[in-house]
Amino acid sequence: MPAPAFIAKAAVSALLLPPTNALILILAGLWCLRRRPWLGRSLIGIGVTSIYLLSTPLLANALMQALEPPPVSAKALAESTAIVCLGGGKRFGAYDEPGGEAVNNATLVRLRYCARLARQSSLPVLVSGGAPVGGIPEAGLMATTLHDDFGITARWVEAGSDDTADNARLSAQMLLPHYRRIILVSQAWHLPRAMQAYRAAGFDVRPAGTDYANREPFSVLSLLPKDRALYASSVAMRELIGQLWYNIRRS
Repeated sequence: MPAPAFIAKAAVSALLLPPTNALILILAGLWCLRRRPWLGRSLIGIGVTSIYLLSTPLLANALMQALEPPPVSAKALAESTAIVCLGGGKRFGAYDEPGGEAVNNATLVRLRYCARLARQSSLPVLVSGGAPVGGIPEAGLMATTLHDDFGITARWVEAGSDDTADNARLSAQMLLPHYRRIILVSQAWHLPRAMQAYRAAGFDVRPAGTDYANREPFSVLSLLPKDRALYASSVAMRELIGQLWYNIRRS
């Protein structure tokens, strides 16, 4: 059973992000139509327009790219003391795997890049991720995948975290003070918020992004709504809201 705090955070996130936030505007507009027709039509128009725009690859990719740091440099890799790979989720019902659970595609992409950096640098690796919705902790699945599929053995397995802030706090307990300068591996769009959390926990962070947003040339297809684009816009907005929340908590 997920923790109440985890459920509450997920519920608030769902209300603030597309498409739910746009649907709330549309419903509010419908409710206002009789009493205040101008306001009702305006809210409906804003809701419909926002869903369309956020569903276009043009806007979705722009939002993603605004979050993404440059690729990690060889100098940053040479100056670091450890690699931290963040979990990005797992699959339940993975009947092709022992135990019926496996890392999802987002986590697999992170592990692949983590393994490449580990081979290049010979730095020790920490994998981080708990089990906020139950089952096998992500970090355990990550360590197994990293070893069996990529030939890299994780030195540390942080399996108690529920979110990025927990990742940072519990990683600090394992790594500090001896491994303060870290390479932080995640999807490029996730790194600005993750870096905030790890710096607040006492680390000197070098971001190592992977899975960058698509940068295909502009065409009419960039203006056609797609479900994947709406998902990408939602992810980007979640990260921006998360950064804002971190800044409010620290102020």
